[in-house]
Amino acid sequence: MKQLLWWQKGMVGFVFGVLAFLYLPIVVLIVFSFNDSKVTSFPLAGFTWHWYQAVFANAQMLTALKNSLIVAVCATGLTLTIGTLAALVLDRHDFPGKGLFRNAILLPLSLPGLVTGIAMLNFYKQIGIPQSLTAVVIGHATALLGVVVSQVMARLAKTDHRLLEASADLGAGPVETFFRVTLPSIRPAILGAGLLSFTLSFDEIPVTYFLTGRDITLPIYIYSTLRRGITPEINAIGSMIVLVSLLLIVLSVGLLRDRK
Repeated sequence: MKQLLWWQKGMVGFVFGVLAFLYLPIVVLIVFSFNDSKVTSFPLAGFTWHWYQAVFANAQMLTALKNSLIVAVCATGLTLTIGTLAALVLDRHDFPGKGLFRNAILLPLSLPGLVTGIAMLNFYKQIGIPQSLTAVVIGHATALLGVVVSQVMARLAKTDHRLLEASADLGAGPVETFFRVTLPSIRPAILGAGLLSFTLSFDEIPVTYFLTGRDITLPIYIYSTLRRGITPEINAIGSMIVLVSLLLIVLSVGLLRDRK
């Protein structure tokens, strides 16, 4: 019994050590965003909000931020529309190649972003789509489609299909049944998947790097700036991204959580 307790304590310590190794760099990033010095070193020179003010005074960074928001919003809307419809088709209909269709939708989730970006770039060149924010939106929506489909399908699997039959027996058509019965039951999954898709699209680098043109997004701007060294403005904008991403992820987890 004592040996088992020792192993349990050891595993708990190992888990906390791994978490500290993963999240300590983020803590350091946030700490240095308040450092009153351009040099990233300890000890800190003092506390300041100057670098956060410098972020909002940087026109190029704000333009990149606006592009990231446009891409994330458009890609999220597109992937939610297509993904929800695909999940409904997979849940309610049997057709030849259904398993292959489902696996093809979920495949981008298991592929490295580098492979997905190169493949999309080659394909878009063949069909005449130029590198632009539009291409980035399509690429993000394609790569994130599996997120929406998997979440909505999981929610549909827990929905009582007898409610749909009861709605039809009461005279409701397919459209009315969807908005009165199906949509309320899958709304938490749609909202949660949408928030998660928005966060992933906003932070995406590999696919964006290959598909973007002259209009760059915020992650690409940060990546190009880091080659000249880490600046305090990067620490500040990184801290804000961490905070917003954390809030969105927590909100999405809360919406996707099972509720009685």
